[in-house]
Amino acid sequence: MSHLLGIDHVAITVRDLEATCAFYDRLFGARTHLDHAPNGKSLVRQIALGGALLSVHQAGNGMGLVAKTPTEGSADICFRWSGDIDSAIALLKEHGIPMISGPSRRRTADGLPSLSIYFRDLDDNLLELMAADA
Repeated sequence: MSHLLGIDHVAITVRDLEATCAFYDRLFGARTHLDHAPNGKSLVRQIALGGALLSVHQAGNGMGLVAKTPTEGSADICFRWSGDIDSAIALLKEHGIPMISGPSRRRTADGLPSLSIYFRDLDDNLLELMAADA
């Protein structure tokens, strides 16, 4: 019987696609997976962040196949972190990004105990870095 394997990608709507992609690149070394740029202007860029894909949609891009009400800053995304939570905190400090909460006790999707920290991107999306206990 067929079954769900997991999430392939998540889409967010942003004020400035180039600035947002630069933010994720500086912080996580994002790689462009796909760039939908008719007439030379990027409307949607899919970026690879570790094993995850994030589709970054320029607000007002005129695309028809989007959420009913695409809204900047409405996402809440948790990324698994490969290191310990102290290295995640150090990354945010290195880039001058304020942590808004944490470290907080959580459980990963596969049931492991973990610690999470929370911060926001340029559009005020809530981002979480989750480090499973070693």
